[in-house]
Amino acid sequence: MDVTIYDVAKAANVSMATVSRVMNGNPNVKPETRKRVQDVIKELNYRPNAVARGLASKKTTTIGVVIPDISDTYYSELTRGIEDVAKMYQYNIILTNSDKKLDKELELINDMSSKQVDGLLFMGDELTQAHRTYFEGLKVPVVLAGLLDGKNEIPSVNIDYGQATYDSMKHLLKAGHRKIGLIMGNMRQLILKKYIIPSAEKALSEYQAEFMSHYLYEGDNSYKSGLEATAVFLNMSPATRPTAIFVLNDEMALGVIHGIQDHGLNVPNDFEVLSFEDTKLTRMVRPTLSSVVQPMYDIGAVSMRLLTKLMRKEEIAETQILLPHRIEFRGSTK
Repeated sequence: MDVTIYDVAKAANVSMATVSRVMNGNPNVKPETRKRVQDVIKELNYRPNAVARGLASKKTTTIGVVIPDISDTYYSELTRGIEDVAKMYQYNIILTNSDKKLDKELELINDMSSKQVDGLLFMGDELTQAHRTYFEGLKVPVVLAGLLDGKNEIPSVNIDYGQATYDSMKHLLKAGHRKIGLIMGNMRQLILKKYIIPSAEKALSEYQAEFMSHYLYEGDNSYKSGLEATAVFLNMSPATRPTAIFVLNDEMALGVIHGIQDHGLNVPNDFEVLSFEDTKLTRMVRPTLSSVVQPMYDIGAVSMRLLTKLMRKEEIAETQILLPHRIEFRGSTK
């Protein structure tokens, strides 16, 4: 049977309120009483429930995390950063999976109220007005990890997606490519509409290369959609099809490489492929995959640290944080 606060109080011959004050660091406890309670807690191996502690302190030291897909390598690495910093600052985590469904995201956010979380870290494909309304209802600090707020109202941690896209496209253009395929995710995403697509167009225009809509493919971030996009490009005549492909995530990029190879073509000699995540998948394919390096662990860690500052009402210099990026060139580019 689990040890309760009642058991500790009885063994220490004090009230449950006194045990609660000791647990929450309240200074209004006599030193000898504090020591007696702490000794009993250690002896009984008492592990207080975070929500129960919150009844006295009004803080549960628990944060909610909403993640789109825990099996996605990108989000699992980002979550590692969150967990490490949460542990450092002694916060518990309630990790929930939304399956990239809006209704489920809103349901999970709403559920966090009953769990009395002190703060929320949110990851997803897009930020709607419904999200904002539910965030406001929580009445606790919220930080977006790897997701932009177009209004710059909700604190967030990201990279400069526009600059990363421009740098990638410019590399391919400098290599002589003028027909570059773009395989993106959900085209409703703010990151795509406001930053990635315009930055790709800017780089192309600087090299007098036209942005062609038939070189733009909307995938779903899966390996299968990478294969499907490649089939579309390869069905074009050799004179008109892309000679390089820029892919929004690593899983789709693996589908692209395998799709090219399945047609008896070579990467990078026939097609150069550049991706946009740098998960461990980039080292698990042959040729190895060139990719924009997003510091996934750091995005998670910095997001969690930003949330701790907001929860503790510490001074914050910047709430819209952009971390540095770089491109790691491997075997899929020349």
